[in-house]
Amino acid sequence: MIRRLLWILLASLPAFCGCTAPSPPVNPETLSFPPLTFQVPAVDTMTLPGGIRLYLKEDHELPLVEITALVGAGDIDDPPGKTGQGGLFAALLRTGGAGKYDPEAFDAELERLAADLSVSTGTYATTCDLSLRSGDLQRGLNLLTGLLRRPHFDARRLELARQQAVEGVRRQNDQPSAIARRTLMEGLYGDHPLGRTPTVATLQAVSRRDLVAFHDRYFSPDNLWLAITGDFDRERLVSLLEQAFGDWSAGPAPNQEIPPLPESPSPVLRLADKDVPQTTVMFGEIGIDKDAPDLPAVRVMNWILGGGGFNSRLMREVRSNRGLAYSVYSYFQVGRRLPGPFVAGTETRSDSTLQVVRLMRDGMERIRRQPVSKAELALARESLINSFVFAFTDSHEIVSQQLRLDFYDYPADYLQRYRERIAAVTVDDVLQAARDHLHPGRQMLVLVGNEDDLGGDPSSLGLPVEPVSAGDR
Repeated sequence: MIRRLLWILLASLPAFCGCTAPSPPVNPETLSFPPLTFQVPAVDTMTLPGGIRLYLKEDHELPLVEITALVGAGDIDDPPGKTGQGGLFAALLRTGGAGKYDPEAFDAELERLAADLSVSTGTYATTCDLSLRSGDLQRGLNLLTGLLRRPHFDARRLELARQQAVEGVRRQNDQPSAIARRTLMEGLYGDHPLGRTPTVATLQAVSRRDLVAFHDRYFSPDNLWLAITGDFDRERLVSLLEQAFGDWSAGPAPNQEIPPLPESPSPVLRLADKDVPQTTVMFGEIGIDKDAPDLPAVRVMNWILGGGGFNSRLMREVRSNRGLAYSVYSYFQVGRRLPGPFVAGTETRSDSTLQVVRLMRDGMERIRRQPVSKAELALARESLINSFVFAFTDSHEIVSQQLRLDFYDYPADYLQRYRERIAAVTVDDVLQAARDHLHPGRQMLVLVGNEDDLGGDPSSLGLPVEPVSAGDR
């Protein structure tokens, strides 16, 4: 009976749904849409009394506020015998107590606010990131103000941070990729701060007095940049900031001293013998900085060479065509003040090491000798232009990005003209960029792997072989 009723209902469906015939399917090729447009979001900027640069964007979707505080002082300022001072400074700034709070009370106050606070030191700047509920904005600003103006640098917390940093140094040789990266930077930049890495001895040399002196030297209103986004009222926020920083009389901060780079090193193969089943391969040379006029062409060229993932030449040749590696890459780390490195690398089975090195060299030589195809150029330009919009999905990233661009003296129209400049890159531009910035015959090569199982004599690669230690530092 139930089955019969179901059949009756199914047979009656057309009567309920109407008797009109279904619409024919639409051919997707006939669809048309208005052209997509994208404008770089505007950021509200102002300068507070004392010289603090302020970048603002209200966003009331969630009851949250995010703050980034950037100070122009980084680990490029580490003295030669105290490499790692910047990292210890960041750790103590965050954990060493500030204002009216000792370290434990400071952490407890952050926990009560359910706030997230981190501090990091890069090459040229120290950055504090604070995220909290908008209803706790004033209390959060009080904590941040204490951190920036009156840090304690607690001696007990310093020793804890030092122990953690020393343990990190002792464990850094667990990863062949870490050995390769460190060995390459030391080879390219020598005793310049960009080439130094912390050791146990340099970390032990850093004192609390060094951290206090670093803070007193660089932390001042005219050297502070603030990016604030989220659920706030602009007038009230500015009033709170003026109360927090209005009587700060420190400064002015000195200009950051940037040591000049040494002469480019002679090409050499730096070989770190490590008993592992695969070899880490890393090529490198000193590359470019942000002011290079052909930077758009360099970006396109590198995307075709090794920066475009499975669409790049190195990945196709070494992985897809020959199955000799899981991943192959290249990139230009564009320097903000000084030229950063060009790096190309992979990891491969030990006995295919020399074969992979030659394949990667051939790939770099080819892009220097022969123009890329129009199809490669079009795909690279389109990918770079389309990926650009994903830098603007988060309101705080939009504002903090504009802050960083201004801090590093990028052109005022950098973001607005980025896509236009990429789209204008030609086949000849790519060829010239490769010839100007890729020099396989002058590059440093680093191999970290089993010296007795490299698939041949490493000296056959035509470079002097320089053994380096993969042991403790």
